[in-house]
Parts: sequence; C-alpha cells; structure tokens
Amino acid sequence: MKRSNRLVLLIGVFLAVIAFVGIALLLTSAKPTTSDQPTVPKELPTVLAVRDIPLGVVVTADMLDVQSRQIDQRKTTAFTSKELIIGQVARRPIVTGAQLEAADFDTSTTGCGTIDVPPGLRAIAVQVDQVSGVGTIINTGDYVDMLVGFTGDKFPVVTLNPTDQTITAVGNLNGTSVKLLLEGMQVLCRQLPPPPAPAQGQAQQGTTTGGTSNPQTSLNGQQEIVILGVIPTHAEVIKFAQLDGSISLVLRSRKDFVDENNNPVIPPPSGSKGITLKKLTVDFAVPIPELVEAILPAKLR
Repeated sequence: MKRSNRLVLLIGVFLAVIAFVGIALLLTSAKPTTSDQPTVPKELPTVLAVRDIPLGVVVTADMLDVQSRQIDQRKTTAFTSKELIIGQVARRPIVTGAQLEAADFDTSTTGCGTIDVPPGLRAIAVQVDQVSGVGTIINTGDYVDMLVGFTGDKFPVVTLNPTDQTITAVGNLNGTSVKLLLEGMQVLCRQLPPPPAPAQGQAQQGTTTGGTSNPQTSLNGQQEIVILGVIPTHAEVIKFAQLDGSISLVLRSRKDFVDENNNPVIPPPSGSKGITLKKLTVDFAVPIPELVEAILPAKLR
C-alpha cells in the first residue's frame, strides 16, 4: 500500500513538472520579439545651408553641412547627403540654416506662383518661342541677354529738296539694325503652357521608338513666358522693343556671374556695337553685289 502511494506521488510530481515546463514555453512564445520589429529612427541626417545661396548659383560642398534632426523637426523631402546636391543649380533663393529639399532644384514646374523680386529690380514678362527663346530651355535662375532687331521701315531714309524743302522717302534700302541691347538679366521665373493632349493613337512627344533611349525633339511652336528681373530703364527698353522690334533671348553661362570662390559678381559689358548691312560689308567683309551692265542687241534698241 505504501508502494502504491509513493508511485502515485511520483506520477503527480512528474505531471506537475511537465505542466510547469509547458506553461513556461507558452509564456516565452507569447512575448513579442523586438528583433523582428523594424526600428523607427528618431533622428535623420539633414543637409543644411551654412550660407545664403542666391538664385542661379551652383551648389558647392562648402555651402552645406549635415546635422541630425528629429523626425518631427525636418522636412519630409529634405536631403540626407551632400553628394545628392553638390553641382546642382539653385532654382530659388536658399537662406542660411534652411533644410535643402528637392523643390530648391526643381525645373519641372510650368507655373510661376509667387516671385521673389530682388530689391531695386522690376519683374517684366517676355514671350519667346523655340527659335527666339533658345528652344524654350531657359529656366529659373539662368542669365540671359536680349537681342533686339528693328526692320528697315523703322528707320526711313529721306531726302530734302533744297528748292521747295519737301521731304521724299527713299525706298529699296536695307535699314535693318540688330543690337545686343541688354545683358546679364536673371530669369526670376518661367512659365510654360500645359502640354497639348496627344491625339488618339498618337505617341506623346518625347517617347522613344525603335528601342532607342534618346528622346525625340520636334519643332512644334512651343512658347514660353520668361520673367526677367531688370532695372526700371531696362523695363522701358524691353517694352519699346516688344512694340516696335523683334526680341530674342540669348542664354549665358552662369560661370560668367560668379568668381573663383563661387561668389556672385557682375560681368563687364561685352561692348557689342550692333550690326547693319553697311557694317556687315565693312567689318565682316560681306561682298557687295556688282552692277552688271547688259548690252542689248541693236534691233531691240
């Protein structure tokens, strides 16, 4: 009898141990494992401007710094590395301490929105097309010169009759005059019209064919509104040229407007003197057609 009681007791202890081990395993598996959970960073590296970066300036490494910022204190599109920015052109002014983001270098927008006009300047709009606007690739922050042409009817040549003091216009003379009139104007903004919807079954412009990766460019009459920052006198000149002349914008190298330390500078004027038909023959040796005398047969005289 004692042996059976001892056996029952051993079986009970054995079952109790098994139950304890099972409960421990269940509790262990029920605990969340932190190793499987993705760690959400509380801070991220953020690129900051250590100096003012004017519109149109190429960003260099000395203009930037990388600091950690709390997630709730940084812009969602802020850059995390200098290498992503160096060499890009600032398409809007960037102030010291600002977090640099994609919008600071965006050239895909087709609308101006608000314009930050520099102190002392005026904003004036010029409409150009693919021929007069360098293929409509002029963008915010670029520098341009203005080439203006006036046709001969704007410069009439007259003679004065000394007898009765009457004035007579002389025709058939080439009075066309072209001049690089204004230089070093900065583009404050550009605006493109919305692209036309492609016709049904027609490929969109810029798509590739034949397995090539180069976009196809076509002369389609694309136009562009370019907003220039100018002094008041130059605004008057532009308006006159718009009314009585023909305007073309000439794209400049942005390197002309910075020194060796990438600081903004004003380049000297080119000294262009303009061009007329006479200057073409004198300065560029364009030959003047010779008068050919035709001798008619006697019976036709």
